[in-house]
Amino acid sequence: MGHQFTFLEDVALADAAFEATGDSPSELFVGAAEAVIETMVDRQTVSGKLERAIERQDEDLGTLLFDWLSDIVYLKDAEGLVFREAAATVEGPRDGKWRLRGRVTGETINPDRHELRADVKAVTKHLYEVSQKNGRWYARVVLDI
Repeated sequence: MGHQFTFLEDVALADAAFEATGDSPSELFVGAAEAVIETMVDRQTVSGKLERAIERQDEDLGTLLFDWLSDIVYLKDAEGLVFREAAATVEGPRDGKWRLRGRVTGETINPDRHELRADVKAVTKHLYEVSQKNGRWYARVVLDI
C-alpha cells in the first residue's frame, strides 16, 4: 500500500491540513513531507538539482516528525528552495531515541518555472497527532499559510 496523504478541507481558513499514513515510520515521514511540499509547489515543475540532508533524533516520534517538516519549511525560507521529493529512514526506538536520516531534493525557487502554491509559514501543533493504528502509522498536520 505504501505511503499516502489526503488534504483535509474546512479545518481553518489560514491553514492547510493533511493526514499522512505509512506502513512504517519511514513511509509516514515521506508521505508527510510530500504533503508539505505539494502545499508549497507543484512538485512536477521542480527539478532535483540540489540535495539537502536532514538528520535528527528525538525520544518522541511525533516531535521528530514535527521537526522534520519544520526543517523543510525552514529550507524554503532560509535558502529559497522548493523540493521535488523527499526520502527518509526512521529507526528506533533504540536507546530511547528515534533517529531520522532524511533527504530532500529540489532547487532554488524560480517563479517563471515553478507552479508555486501556498507560502507555508509554519507547521503548527493545532490538532497535531501522530499515532499507530491497526499496524499503520498515521499523522494529522495543520500548516500555517
